Amino acid sequence: QVQLVESGGGLVQAGGSQRLACAASGNIFSVYTMGWYRRAPGKQRELVATVTAGDSTNYVDSVKGRFTISRDNAKNTVYLEMNSLKPEDTAVYYCNAKYYNTHYWGQGTQVTVSS
Repeated sequence: QVQLVESGGGLVQAGGSQRLACAASGNIFSVYTMGWYRRAPGKQRELVATVTAGDSTNYVDSVKGRFTISRDNAKNTVYLEMNSLKPEDTAVYYCNAKYYNTHYWGQGTQVTVSS
C-alpha cells in the first residue's frame, strides 16, 4: 500500500509559477511510475505529466515547455514545477503512483490561476 500526500497548491496569478510536491509512503518508491493528473471544473480528469523509474518524462501537449516533472527517490517525493501558468490550468491536481496495473492516488490539491 502506498499513501500519497500532495502539497503546494493555492492561488496564483496568470504568468506566475507554482511547485507541487507529492510525498509517498513506503520504501519502494523508486520502482513506481509517478504522475500528475488534473481535473478542471466540468471536465474529465486528464494526465498532465509522468516520470518513470528510469526518469523518462512525458507531458500533455498543453503544458509542454511550461511544466516540469521530477522525482527525488531519496525523499520519496515527486514534484511538478509549473511556470507561465494560465487560467486554464486551474484544476485539482492529483498525484498518482503506478506499478504495472496498480494505481495509487493522492487526495488532490487545488491550483487556481487568476487572470
